[in-house]
Amino acid sequence: MVNSLALPVPSALGSLEAYVQAVNQFPILSQDDETRLARRFRDDGDLDAARQLVLSHLRVVVAISRGYMGYGLAQGDLIQEGNIGLMKAVKRFDPERGVRLVSFAVHWIRAEIHEFILRNWRLVKVATTKAQRKLFFNLRSLKKGAGALSRQEIDAVANHLGVRQEDVVEMEARFAGHEMALEPVGDGDDEHLSPIAYLTDGSEPSQQIEEEQTGRLQAQGLQLALQSLDPRSRRIIEARWLREDDTATLHDLAAEFNVSAERIRQIEQKAMQKMRGVIGAAA
Repeated sequence: MVNSLALPVPSALGSLEAYVQAVNQFPILSQDDETRLARRFRDDGDLDAARQLVLSHLRVVVAISRGYMGYGLAQGDLIQEGNIGLMKAVKRFDPERGVRLVSFAVHWIRAEIHEFILRNWRLVKVATTKAQRKLFFNLRSLKKGAGALSRQEIDAVANHLGVRQEDVVEMEARFAGHEMALEPVGDGDDEHLSPIAYLTDGSEPSQQIEEEQTGRLQAQGLQLALQSLDPRSRRIIEARWLREDDTATLHDLAAEFNVSAERIRQIEQKAMQKMRGVIGAAA
């Protein structure tokens, strides 16, 4: 079903802005049209009907994806994963229950995005080193305003957390949802980051405040998820997921806890499920 629908994706349209404009052009279906299309797909396997249902709800995925920008993942990737959740929702939607598709789909969209975030902690290089984890969980609470950090604020955060100024700037850029080039200016003791790293992004103040609040909530969600685990489960998750170079194997942890590798796998799986629930509740 995923391949057959041939949905627009941000990369194919050249930019996220072009994608958002494109999906906002698809009409919102009335409840009668939605029911009629859902029945055609359920009873006749009509993929065109399914495609219309999905296209009319792509804007919902875009809106939901904005709530997960605080994890340092590109919004385009979050949208594509959310679209998979939307298609799963369309496949399982029962038009006879009297519930609108948007209400039913929210769960599936969020679940797919949550899974994507958990899979990509290491790939995005967020919360993998000790310094990055410290920044990931504390940077937003240390910011005093909604805009980008000034040079003085970067110095203060770096000194407070015991990390490099470059790490502070990089993590702030990841929270904003995009990569930022770090261009050294000068040499020797006078070398410092390009001033462009400290400028605001020009977005509306209300949007900046909303993004900051969302990012803080998501970071807190991850922290709460780890804190919800018992010591053994947390040790396994940290050893398997939050190390940079020496990730532990199932057999390493089996030897440490004197249990089988299969038992470690079961504990890890249960811990991940619990963390997804905590993150979902915090979202």
